[in-house]
Amino acid sequence: MQSAVDLNQTVSMSKETGIWFSNTGSSAQAKLRLFCFPYAGGSDHIFRNWGLNLPPLIEVCPVLLPGRGVRLRTPAYTNLLALTSEIANVMRPLLDLPFAFFGHSMGALMAFEITRELRRLEEPQPSHLFLAAHLPPQVPREREPLFNRPDSEIIEQMREINGTPTEILDHPELMEMMMPLLRADFEMVDSYTYVPDAPLNSPITVFGGLQDRDVTREKLQEWEKQTTGSFSLRMFPGDHFFVNTASSFIYQVLGRELYGYIT
Repeated sequence: MQSAVDLNQTVSMSKETGIWFSNTGSSAQAKLRLFCFPYAGGSDHIFRNWGLNLPPLIEVCPVLLPGRGVRLRTPAYTNLLALTSEIANVMRPLLDLPFAFFGHSMGALMAFEITRELRRLEEPQPSHLFLAAHLPPQVPREREPLFNRPDSEIIEQMREINGTPTEILDHPELMEMMMPLLRADFEMVDSYTYVPDAPLNSPITVFGGLQDRDVTREKLQEWEKQTTGSFSLRMFPGDHFFVNTASSFIYQVLGRELYGYIT
């Protein structure tokens, strides 16, 4: 029989978990959870239609990050490892089903470090990691830090990588609202330092955009060194944000790969 202290801790953890992952439990027939992590400046809104396009046995669980969406008033993190450590801890009650991770750009780095933190916590590992549009952590970044540059340079960078609609980039009031979040997310990525460790056991599938000038096929191939499991690399039409333009192809790959873990 649980003590009052144990019950209070369970309730507290459940509430905390719900703050970060509100969609869990939405499908009574779910046999696998797909946790999704967005790119810098993005939110769970990116994944709003994924549950409609993947098999019903897969429950899509986007993370609700501070500083955006329903958590707009919560300060955004500026340290990636602090964020991933927090997420790994709050998601522990949700690991009662097989699960997989999908992360795009900043989200790929998050998924990778959350997996390593779960391993340190001796928790279950993802059945599969799907990592998109980010350099492997051991590959040095070529660009200079972006988070501390003038607003105009950050906006120009966003324009170059084609991740934000022009009407937003050209709207001063909207960009003024977005800038603190963009700076916080860029600081998380820019200040991240990779610490070598043993490769993961989870299979890794990496996605890239054929027109992404910075994250090339050759660089993405280096993710293979981060797993002792199977590895595959898929290139899709599109630039860095192919996740928004090649979603039908991504659904096909995810559905096919994940179905093998639930049948």
